[in-house]
Amino acid sequence: MNSTQAVLRCLALTLVVLTMAPGCGRSSLRGTPTPGMDAGPGLDAPPIFPDTPGRDVPPPRCGDSVCTPDETCETCPSDCDECGGCGDGSCDAALGETCGSCPGDCGACPGCGDGTCSDDESCTSCPTDCGSCMTCGDGACNSGETCTSCPGDCGACVRCGDGTCGLGEDCGSCATDCGICITCGDGACNGAETCSSCAADCGACITCGDGACNGAENCSSCAADCGRCATCGDRTCNGAEDCASCPTDCGVCMRCGDRTCQATESCSSCPADCGRCDLCGDGFCTPTSGEDCFSCAPDCGACETCGDGTCTAGAGETCFSCPADCGICTGCGDGRCRGTEDCASCARDCGVCSVCGNMRCESAGGFEDCINCPRDCGMCTLNSCGQSLTCVFGCFSFGGGGGIPTFSLSCLAGCVAQTCTDSRFFLDQVVSCAVGNLGTCSDIGCFMRECGSEIAACIGDRCD
Repeated sequence: MNSTQAVLRCLALTLVVLTMAPGCGRSSLRGTPTPGMDAGPGLDAPPIFPDTPGRDVPPPRCGDSVCTPDETCETCPSDCDECGGCGDGSCDAALGETCGSCPGDCGACPGCGDGTCSDDESCTSCPTDCGSCMTCGDGACNSGETCTSCPGDCGACVRCGDGTCGLGEDCGSCATDCGICITCGDGACNGAETCSSCAADCGACITCGDGACNGAENCSSCAADCGRCATCGDRTCNGAEDCASCPTDCGVCMRCGDRTCQATESCSSCPADCGRCDLCGDGFCTPTSGEDCFSCAPDCGACETCGDGTCTAGAGETCFSCPADCGICTGCGDGRCRGTEDCASCARDCGVCSVCGNMRCESAGGFEDCINCPRDCGMCTLNSCGQSLTCVFGCFSFGGGGGIPTFSLSCLAGCVAQTCTDSRFFLDQVVSCAVGNLGTCSDIGCFMRECGSEIAACIGDRCD
């Protein structure tokens, strides 16, 4: 065999060995198998080493809701949020932000606030001088409107409400921090005033009254949805309070009480003209819905100062909110409960403010008790005739002037109703005798003499 033949034979044997090798059992190599070939149990995937930290945690990726150090707002906005712009609290010149285009971040331009709308100012850049844009107040944040120029539509800027009147904030864009504008309350919606900064002049925003405190609404712009501000009721008109947001501290607005519900008035700021809010009258005082002693006296009761004998306008007292001090309103007492009259403003026509089932036994005047409302007042305990006798004489008013005594029929009926069955006969004898001597007796002593035998029989009776 020559050398050439030997080489050819060697190559042939090598090819045979390489061809048969994959079929000779399973591979013992720990590597990545050839696709479609079995690498043995547990070897079709990369090996897992339990002692290697983090090997079972998937690598970070965009869209996992976690903004990792290698992700940014440009590379992964879904995790890191959109990149900043006007309203993010930073004046970014690279984005073209200036005092004119974004006063919320860059602050008002130097001339803004001088009372003159200059050529370089607009309703967007300086609503304080130029007034709010025409579309401001339509409920939609339109092009050109921002949280600074129209918080009523676009919502308050992110920093509004932090207690500090900061850069870009003013009385028009954030009354909560900066206080209301000087002109707020003059009856004209002008300058930087909007529905959110001065409801007293501009009226409540479109969404106010829908039961949800949202958008630009807050305690000062929409008490009906957001409730009264925490300081409302401290008897000091300050901060963002005005006659619309807190009449108990600032007094009622100038037009309130003219019997016409103006565009600037609402059920919470002037119930005398607009009537009570829908929830008022259910027997429950709900501050989160703007109910208080002024806006809903039927549920919350009269304000603290009401009843001191002085009609205090600065505390919101009027003939409607406090007839005890200010006298009844014109029309009250004609026998018809009509218009905005209710049980608190005109009990003569509308009756008393008691609601059975509100977990309060409203017994003032004797109109709610264990007889007609056991849910609130509890079940009655039946009395003997002698015990009920004290109740009966409490229903008479002798006056002290020597005249004919008066009595409450409903009070007498209640006394009888709480008397046990057998004793009612004796109590009825006493009541009949007392009523029969009304023209003769003017004091309790006379009744005791004239009805002595009936009273003796009553006292001697016991419930079986």
